[in-house]
Amino acid sequence: MAPRPRREWPRGFNPARVRRAAGLLLVFPVDDRPHLVLTVRSDTLGRHGGQVSLPGGVIEPGETFEQAALREAHEEVALPLDGVRVLGTLTPLDIPVSGFRLHPVVAARHTRPSLTPSDGEVARILDVAIDELRDPSRVWSVRRLRDGQTLDVPAFHVGNDEIWGATAMVLAEFLTLLGWEGPPPD
Repeated sequence: MAPRPRREWPRGFNPARVRRAAGLLLVFPVDDRPHLVLTVRSDTLGRHGGQVSLPGGVIEPGETFEQAALREAHEEVALPLDGVRVLGTLTPLDIPVSGFRLHPVVAARHTRPSLTPSDGEVARILDVAIDELRDPSRVWSVRRLRDGQTLDVPAFHVGNDEIWGATAMVLAEFLTLLGWEGPPPD
């Protein structure tokens, strides 16, 4: 689910400058179907404004990946932390366009949480059914022009929302753990 060509760190980039971030992949039931919480970022947030993302953000000094993911989800969508059980982490993902190394954290809750978007950061909250993401008809590839370069961008299409980039790559790893065989061939 990575855009092609995959963006790399700029030549001469100092790896010590990578900013560490954590994102929460929260699984919860809706009508006995597992769902995930995703956010649509506010248009005022610069480069990634308007994009679908995991609740998450920068890891503060002294925080674990899990603590940061839970704190950020609480700040961004008012996730009540009682009843949230951390299950583990996925593979860290470098995001050269913004200088982050994202550490995805998977957690579960036995009930659907009541959520409220943070003013200024989150435009909307999405409840996305896992089986919708696994549906091959939901994966399309689009062409995008970014910084003067044409990219082939695979994306999940759910409702009127397009999930691509780092978020799609994290979701693809998670879905693969659930037996998904990946996007249909081009």
